[in-house]
Amino acid sequence: MRTEKPQRWRQLQPEKFWRRLLSRILRRPTKSKKSSLSAIRVKAGIVSITDSRFDEQFGFTEKDVRELLKIYHLEDHMEEVKEWYDGYRFGDADIYCPWDVINHVDRLCGEPGAQPQSYWLNTSGNELVKRFIDKANKTTRDEIERLIAGEAIEKSVRMELTYDEIDNHIDNLWSVLFTTGYLTQTGRTELGAYKLVIPNKEVREVYKLQIKEWFSHTVLSNTGQLTAFWTAVEKGNTESIEKYLNRTLSNSISVFDTKAPETEKENSYHTFLVGPLAGNSDWLVKSNVEAGEGFADIVVETENPDSGIIFELKYSRDAAGLDKACEKAIAQMKDRRYEEYLKNDGRHDLLFYGVAFYKKRCKVIVEEQKEK
Repeated sequence: MRTEKPQRWRQLQPEKFWRRLLSRILRRPTKSKKSSLSAIRVKAGIVSITDSRFDEQFGFTEKDVRELLKIYHLEDHMEEVKEWYDGYRFGDADIYCPWDVINHVDRLCGEPGAQPQSYWLNTSGNELVKRFIDKANKTTRDEIERLIAGEAIEKSVRMELTYDEIDNHIDNLWSVLFTTGYLTQTGRTELGAYKLVIPNKEVREVYKLQIKEWFSHTVLSNTGQLTAFWTAVEKGNTESIEKYLNRTLSNSISVFDTKAPETEKENSYHTFLVGPLAGNSDWLVKSNVEAGEGFADIVVETENPDSGIIFELKYSRDAAGLDKACEKAIAQMKDRRYEEYLKNDGRHDLLFYGVAFYKKRCKVIVEEQKEK
């Protein structure tokens, strides 16, 4: 297999598959208002991603990708490649990221069942997304949510930013994310603003990862609120639990597509709730635990060896259904005898929490079970 890989790529030597190595750059600051580059930009080959003169030179066209997959008899993978690595708009051309396409094809040649993955996750450029999220105010966080949900955000873009200007204003970071490929455009408004979107599933995963890291840091850094939340959980104080969760939801960034199935949305809320629970170093927090006749969403073994807590989460389709969803969660825990897991460990003072979510609202009810 070691000698086979180079032989495979020798087949890609025809000129149509050789691409230039492009480096995304920002201008260095100059004293002159007019950059000295302006007179030589075309001669030197300096063009922006909105320039149509060389739009197909920034990556692979769909025709290129189909031909590449055909060479390796991977035509059946076209849809997944399109979902993960297509979506860029350079000038007037729709472009696939060549780095990702080549890496995925290479993996498929050696591992036919390989699933698509993000090849950008470990790149230094992801620091831009982190900075963007760190600087985001409530308005920008709402815009990020809309991006992840698949919507377009209209923004004016500055193509001639310098390094010194990046952090001057949040709008500058929008421009940098666009010019570095973390956003692309689907058109322009009558006033000239760009309609910005996340290009594909791969880049969306980068945003989700950075948002989760930001959320974890934000939640765990507020020790006062966390301690009050943990106390409320142990005492069955649903009012305080709801207050904490609703406030945290309001300040967070949702990471699921609005078109996603309910199970995927429940998983997102699951991750949201596990974060602050797992922050308690005296608790053992487990997810998706096989218990009784099913799987409990979250099980908490507290410091007290006699007590334990079980959470069951539900997603409601509207705010009016939150109470009913909580009751359904409680009924499920009892019907499937989730408590057996904790009782087998000698824990008999139990709390069952039914938690329901709708967008950025939640409802919590609790039932207590003590050994008589």
